[in-house]
Amino acid sequence: MKQLLVVLDGVGDLPHPDLNGKTPLQAAKAQYLQKLAKNGTVGHLRIAKHIAPESDVGVCSVLGHNPFVEHVGRGLLEAKGANVPFKTGDLALRANFATAATDGNTLLDRRVGRGLDQSDAKALAAEINANVKLSGGATFQFIATKGHRGVLVIHEKTTSGEHLNAHITNTDPAYEVIDGLGSAKSTFDMKIAECVAWKKEGGSKRAAELVNEFTHKSFAVLEKSAVNARRKSEKNLPANCILLRDPESQDKKLKPLPGKWAILSEMPMEEGIAQLMGMAIEPMYHDKDLEKAYPKIAQQTADAIQKYDGLYVHLKGPDVFGHDGDAKGKMKSIEQIDAYFFKPLLEKLDLKVVRIAVTGDHSTPCTLFAHSADPVPYLVSGAGMEAENGPFDETNTGATINGWDLMPKLLGR
Repeated sequence: MKQLLVVLDGVGDLPHPDLNGKTPLQAAKAQYLQKLAKNGTVGHLRIAKHIAPESDVGVCSVLGHNPFVEHVGRGLLEAKGANVPFKTGDLALRANFATAATDGNTLLDRRVGRGLDQSDAKALAAEINANVKLSGGATFQFIATKGHRGVLVIHEKTTSGEHLNAHITNTDPAYEVIDGLGSAKSTFDMKIAECVAWKKEGGSKRAAELVNEFTHKSFAVLEKSAVNARRKSEKNLPANCILLRDPESQDKKLKPLPGKWAILSEMPMEEGIAQLMGMAIEPMYHDKDLEKAYPKIAQQTADAIQKYDGLYVHLKGPDVFGHDGDAKGKMKSIEQIDAYFFKPLLEKLDLKVVRIAVTGDHSTPCTLFAHSADPVPYLVSGAGMEAENGPFDETNTGATINGWDLMPKLLGR
């Protein structure tokens, strides 16, 4: 039996007035997803208990890792996914290009209006790498990855002999650390937060100093950038500051899944998880026109499942609309995935030999514009599964289990 796990990023939601009190999953016309649910078992996942998880926590959870026991800071995952050299004692952080006011502190948009193209992002990253110099001999590498996203890795050994340590807070005000895990805030001030050490040790204090130094110096460089001057002249938001979060200072591995697994994803973070779990990486087809992209991704999925014992597929679509508070857009995103990914995929799969699980890595309710700790629906269908005839949405009456308990169901254990 082969296993296929499809994660719809941020698919979970809450009832919304724009959908007559339904969730996007309830309101969506998703006949192929519902057919899978009808012929399998359904329930809900508590991804990380009381935490409103970031995607790294969510993905690791559904891949079978209890994040309270086995956790890797997102900074390391982003660094691995972007192939940035990292060793224990370095400091890696997830980065966002953002837009700040001229005071260098007040945030106007945390993601540059989602309007930063790759060429501008790479040009701005090059300016930062060339013109920002950190004190005390510390060096860094800043990489623009996808859209407004990036990763920062700082290298230094402190004068006291201590290495840099990740016991520090974020400068991105939308996220905090709870019980050691990155968690989304439901409300926050649109101000760049100061990075502080939350453990009194030299390596943490120095790490916080370097993060704040990088934040201030990169803003000064980006404010003067010709790229941002052009963007403003074109009535686009400037990408003039960097927000940092989810630090990691230890090189780590994650327990692999049984058999030969691969990942099909477009995001560096998921590729970082694949590297730490020893999974092969299958590059995902990309096209801004998702109705063209999804059928090709379905074909890639069908081809890859023939080569591996298990395959993980991550589709970003629904999460973006959750963050934007667009319930109708999120509903349509689910319908697109159903019609253009699941329909052609199910025509190619033999569900007598393939077991498929579909879920989300977290909920992103449109009413909150952010991740939440609300349970996420799941379904498991195909090889060896009995029909329980429940819906794949938030109303199903199946059991609520921990996120990391989904994988044993998929593996048949």
